Amino acid sequence: MATVRLTVAQALVKHLSAQFVIVDGREQPLFAGVWAIFGHGNVAGLGEALHAARDTLPTYRAHNEQGMAHAAIAFAKANARRRMMACTTSVGPGAVNMVTAAALAHVNRLPVLLLPGDTFATRTPDPVLQQVEQPGDFTVSANDCFRPVSRFWDRITRAEQLMPSLRRAIQVLTDPVDCGPVTLCLPQDVQAEAHDFPLSFFERTIHRTRRPEADRDELVEALAALRGAAKPLIVAGGGVHYSGACAALADFAARHGIPVAETQAGKGALAWNHPCNVGSIGVTGSSAANALAEEADVVLAVGTRLADFTTASWSVFGNPAGRLIGLNVAAFDAAKGGALTLVADAARGLESLGAGLAGWMAPTAWRATAQEHMSLWNRVVDAATADAGLDLPTDAQVLGAVNRAAGEDGVVVCAAGGLPGELHKLWRTARPGGYHLEYGFSCMGYEIAGGLGVKMAEPEREVFVMVGDGSYMMMNSELAVSVMMKRKLVVVLLDNRGYGCINRLQNACGGAPFNNLLRDAHFETDVLPAVDFAAHLRALGAVTEQVTGVAALSDALERAKASPVTYAIVINTDPLPSTKEGGAWWDVPVPEVSTRPEVTAARARYVAAKARQRR
Repeated sequence: MATVRLTVAQALVKHLSAQFVIVDGREQPLFAGVWAIFGHGNVAGLGEALHAARDTLPTYRAHNEQGMAHAAIAFAKANARRRMMACTTSVGPGAVNMVTAAALAHVNRLPVLLLPGDTFATRTPDPVLQQVEQPGDFTVSANDCFRPVSRFWDRITRAEQLMPSLRRAIQVLTDPVDCGPVTLCLPQDVQAEAHDFPLSFFERTIHRTRRPEADRDELVEALAALRGAAKPLIVAGGGVHYSGACAALADFAARHGIPVAETQAGKGALAWNHPCNVGSIGVTGSSAANALAEEADVVLAVGTRLADFTTASWSVFGNPAGRLIGLNVAAFDAAKGGALTLVADAARGLESLGAGLAGWMAPTAWRATAQEHMSLWNRVVDAATADAGLDLPTDAQVLGAVNRAAGEDGVVVCAAGGLPGELHKLWRTARPGGYHLEYGFSCMGYEIAGGLGVKMAEPEREVFVMVGDGSYMMMNSELAVSVMMKRKLVVVLLDNRGYGCINRLQNACGGAPFNNLLRDAHFETDVLPAVDFAAHLRALGAVTEQVTGVAALSDALERAKASPVTYAIVINTDPLPSTKEGGAWWDVPVPEVSTRPEVTAARARYVAAKARQRR
């Protein structure tokens, strides 16, 4: 057997460099690069190996470990999970800084390869710098924190272990069902150890997406349910994008006259003006989609996890005789809500359903009802996103200006706070990939780093990052990386001086305004300090301006689009209003006992709403 003598780190990098994937008929590297923040736990081993391979496997320097992992995850999402990146850190705080990002990738079923350095396998110099000691178990290190938030986790304590472990890692990363974060912990001494690796380990490998067909019996049952439906509804999730099934869904819906509602991850699967698109569904849903969900007798859920924001905590499907069909590549998700399961790739499943439904269409009256609801909703969107001439505009009015500036090809990126709800309801997406929301984990601080990852994936598209002041304060350092790497972003920072979204939820639950808006928090200064976000963004390297009102914002957005470099616009907004139309209940328990009458009233509303839950 022919071999080559390499260190473990060198072998790992060489193997990653040999992995390829076919994207749109073109062969590309599976791993587009490695994000790295070096420390004593990875600079000598992986650092040396990455430097040697820098022409074939680029290494990117970040400012924050969580931020770089977010960028890697966003890159994978923007590539519909077909391409991905790796991230490496040292052994201590740098490693655990990626745990939040690992959880984000796990929830969203997105691939990222995490390569944290680890303490010595030999244990000879223990305890080393940054080592977390567990007196009852010497095998434990800080990296064990990754276990519950990894789809596959391993610690490489011998050189020979790298081969089966790395093969399994890539299998998980590229599998449509198991896809998610993989963590391979690399003790710093093992990284530097040499071993005679077989040359076969480094052979060029091309990965193709597995597309399982529907089981015949499950297909027959699903077809019978759909053919008997008088009021069918489709719920499109992120799996539609990952399967590349957007065109198939558009054709299927139009051919059979079935309205399509979209989850946060599924938004953009259909163009906003497709005749079957009835908008967002659930807690942040359109009045059109939620009204149809209330009546639907058969709901075909395609590629969705059916999270609580989609199902309105299982209260949005109001027909007691209604049936749910789960078309999903993962049996775990397909069976949720007691659904009839149709375990298959989304595109293949829709093709099979379409063939079996040949000649069948939803009743004319139901299609007319959907169009009437959507016509009314479009008027709501027009009104909510129009410029009202306010010095403190609403989030909806700001996003309306950004949406108009983005046009058909722009991409909006957001993650947490009140903006995702308004975007889900009101943003009009013209083509797949134009709406990039991380709302599975809803992680504050994802926005700018995520925008960087999107721009790396789609450099030809203008990327608009919408971020609130709260999220920006949590993480903003990767803006400087976007400047350094010439990956232009347009950042719109909405300053409502606190956590406006949770303040509204607090009030809705009967609580007093407390500890969310800055004015309601504990402070000991005579005047609340105002953060100069424009100055801060400018200090990170962005061309920056502060504007007042939507008209000025629209003008600034045109300057931002014309700029060749990252451009940031700060605008003050009103923290209190949100779009009242649409939406649905969300199960946030209200205290049974309180001295506040507002809480008592909110509890009564909560109990009444909870009675509508499906399970």
